Amino acid sequence: MIVDYHMHLREHEDGKPATYSADRVEEYVEQARRAGVDEIGFSDHVFYFRQLRELWEIPRLAKRGVDDLDEYVQAVEETKRRGLPVKLGLEVDYFPGIEARLAELLAQYPWDYLLGSVHFVDGFPVDGRPGLVDKLSAGEAWRRYFVWLRNAARSGLFDVLSHPDLVKIYGVRAGEEETHYLHVETADAIEAAGVCVEVSAGGLHAPVDEIYPARNLLEACHDRGVPITLASDAHEPAHVGRDFDQVVGLAREVGYETVTVFDGRQRRQEPLG
Repeated sequence: MIVDYHMHLREHEDGKPATYSADRVEEYVEQARRAGVDEIGFSDHVFYFRQLRELWEIPRLAKRGVDDLDEYVQAVEETKRRGLPVKLGLEVDYFPGIEARLAELLAQYPWDYLLGSVHFVDGFPVDGRPGLVDKLSAGEAWRRYFVWLRNAARSGLFDVLSHPDLVKIYGVRAGEEETHYLHVETADAIEAAGVCVEVSAGGLHAPVDEIYPARNLLEACHDRGVPITLASDAHEPAHVGRDFDQVVGLAREVGYETVTVFDGRQRRQEPLG
């Protein structure tokens, strides 16, 4: 089975509310069929929805909260009722100190899974510039990022960690030995937390031009029995299943033979491919 559990239904128009519809969901389903993807899941960014705007202390996130979360949920759920192979998710930014309120707000919706992402660390953007890797040394930026990622895993909020080594996005790297220990410590934390990691094509379309996560981190996760999902990080229908030959290839090379399928935040393993 092939799944693509990381894609964005929203059309990018910052500052303007987006419109969500089941018909637009069907455009993604049609592309999934063409790409050989059996099931897709939507995971729009949490900060675009006004129902959660109260959580964000970073102004650039708070001002984006203009969409209606109910409309997004209804669009995906309507497509499910049409009998199409779609799942309802959300990509949720991890910040310490808001866990209880975030869980309370998210509990009102029928999620199939929640992705946990670290896009900001100590107020610095991870995937924007100037950002974390510009403000700190490479080693310190990596150390802080992986501390936040491990805390996200331990929070109990998420089912999957998305693009789990996003800090490498610009090709700025910690030293080889430091990276090794960060990968080992992080894989240990992910195993203990019982969450999945995604293998994402998103990094192939970023400056680093690599799959997330790095082979060494994915190998450490596999050695510990950490399950995986697959992700294109599509922001338009044409990108669904993009580069999955490389994504599935890496997962298989590392030793994965199954992929995780979610339903109502319950997971099961299905043969990969």
